[in-house]
Amino acid sequence: MKWAHVSENWPAFFEAIVEKWPEADEAELDEIDGDQRAFIRYIAEVTGQEIDETKDEIREWLSGEIPSDVIMDPSHDNHSIALSSKYVGEGEDEYDDDARFGDDDEVRDDGD
Repeated sequence: MKWAHVSENWPAFFEAIVEKWPEADEAELDEIDGDQRAFIRYIAEVTGQEIDETKDEIREWLSGEIPSDVIMDPSHDNHSIALSSKYVGEGEDEYDDDARFGDDDEVRDDGD
């Protein structure tokens, strides 16, 4: 992924950032507001790393996949669905509509 994806969707990355750097605080991340230099300085500060080491670690993190809940567009969603096909049972289609399972928020009247 590119930094542009991160900065454009900054709050959506908080969970992934805290997962990678547990020392990070969401309130502090909110103040950084997607500024890459400020983020590098902040991560170096909370981890006790040198700036160059932090840059390398962030570069490695950026080489990973964009979290699926960050990008909400049909082409990315379809790509993610296609990748999920390895978890779908034989004879099933990963693109099938799952509406028959209903809405988790709806209250059912069939005694359940």
